[in-house]
Amino acid sequence: MRRDDICLYLNPADRAQLQALLTDRNTPRKVFWRAEIVLATADGCGTNEIMRRASTSKPTVWRWQARYLDEGVGGLRRDKTRPSRVPPLPRETRLKVIAKTVQETPPNATHWSRALMAEAVGISPSSVGRIWAEAGLKPHLVRGFKVSNDPMFEEKVAEIVGLYLDPPERAVVLCVDEKSQIQALDRTQPGLPLKKGRAQTMTHDYKRHGTTTLFAALDVKSGMVIGECLPRHRAKEFLRFLRRIDRAVLKPRDVHLVLDSEADQKTVRGTVFPLNATHKTPEVKAWLDKHARFKLHFTPTSASWLNLVERFFAAITTRRIRRGSYSSVDDLETAIYDYLLRHNTKPKPFTWTKTAEDILTRERRALDKLDEIRGPR
Repeated sequence: MRRDDICLYLNPADRAQLQALLTDRNTPRKVFWRAEIVLATADGCGTNEIMRRASTSKPTVWRWQARYLDEGVGGLRRDKTRPSRVPPLPRETRLKVIAKTVQETPPNATHWSRALMAEAVGISPSSVGRIWAEAGLKPHLVRGFKVSNDPMFEEKVAEIVGLYLDPPERAVVLCVDEKSQIQALDRTQPGLPLKKGRAQTMTHDYKRHGTTTLFAALDVKSGMVIGECLPRHRAKEFLRFLRRIDRAVLKPRDVHLVLDSEADQKTVRGTVFPLNATHKTPEVKAWLDKHARFKLHFTPTSASWLNLVERFFAAITTRRIRRGSYSSVDDLETAIYDYLLRHNTKPKPFTWTKTAEDILTRERRALDKLDEIRGPR
């Protein structure tokens, strides 16, 4: 490599990298001519010839020759950082934006936008965005929550989590629930297929062809699911599903059923039954009295997330039901049964990791925070 005050040998590895930059069609233009400057210099070209080839000035040629000498090929790929010409915002301004974001709401909206905050504080919307990003604030997002008011919350959480983490010996733990009102929706027009640069499309309108209800029992240990589609979700159908579970689980193993609870409850045979639920009718209670190996465990009020079968319902909805198009209820049920068959061929259990104490600690923290917000009553 030659220049009046520079003499450098271009090693074969660097030459190969530079030539690869010239032949790669994705190389940015500015990196292309930087590599061209260094290669031309190494080939013995003078400064004027290099200036002509790269269509640039003499100081630019010298700058990138020196950059290569200092930093190698990597130095050609990046620009030197320059200090911003815009002075940084004062700390007081940043704190004011953060305080208004978390403590106040705009007079004409439920939450702050960049434009509203910029107008209120007197800075640019992009500055507001940078302040929010640095502080980890996202006022445009809201996340739902529900704290259970069940007086037996702690006992029920400890009982169900205990079944998940330390199940009883020679027993089967099944999470049972029904996914009701699954609609057989038929799209009015076929959507466009997935392709590069375009997502798959689906019409917003559809035809309804009826509904079905999926009763499911998830085996916590194996991940297998006992499922059955029935037209309705009354006590009659629930009793039918209990009989199916009874046939599927070998005797004399105990069967522990985790079921969703409701706000109102009453006790039968020492077991708490939710009112207005399919499993509290005289027929179901009589059947349970005759089948003592069935033990029922109810999740706390507003805590159906404790029931692992809800995770299975989310999976089948996302993967098989939501984006499907079904011309009849039979077509929908065929798709559901096909999913169950494939799932049970290679079952994978959902692993519960949170201990009861972890859950209760977060619950107490949420309650304390709510009391703090509400203030004295």
